[in-house]
Amino acid sequence: MKIIEALLGEHGALYAQLEHLERAVLTAEMLAQIQSQMALLSAALDTHARLEDRLLFTALDPYLGPMGPLTVMRMEHDQIENLFSRISQASSLSEAQGLVLQLIHIARDHFAKEEQVLFPMAVQILSQETLLELGVRWSEQRQVVILATV
Repeated sequence: MKIIEALLGEHGALYAQLEHLERAVLTAEMLAQIQSQMALLSAALDTHARLEDRLLFTALDPYLGPMGPLTVMRMEHDQIENLFSRISQASSLSEAQGLVLQLIHIARDHFAKEEQVLFPMAVQILSQETLLELGVRWSEQRQVVILATV
């Protein structure tokens, strides 16, 4: 499996979580409800972002340079991380709700940029062999087995 396929699969699972949270945050009655749900999403998004950065972004760095799209991607990872911190420290339900909705919007936009721009760029720039090797490294980090295809 290529790294792009693995990351897209993770996006699919994360989209489902974002959709659920978007509905849940609007009906939440207590700040603690939102904060506990966001802790789960934070763990998922944090590991996803670190794998993207460590594997795919690092492989693309020599080709895209320091001021290219990877700078934007990393900046958005930092924005999302900062929003999680702000949500965990929010002092009111309405403050947390606004921050969660902002985070969801940024995450969806970020995924769209990756899917529409960065991932196709990676397929053009990186060899099939590199994409497959990065997929193997992803599976090792995630501790999942990739079945060999015939």
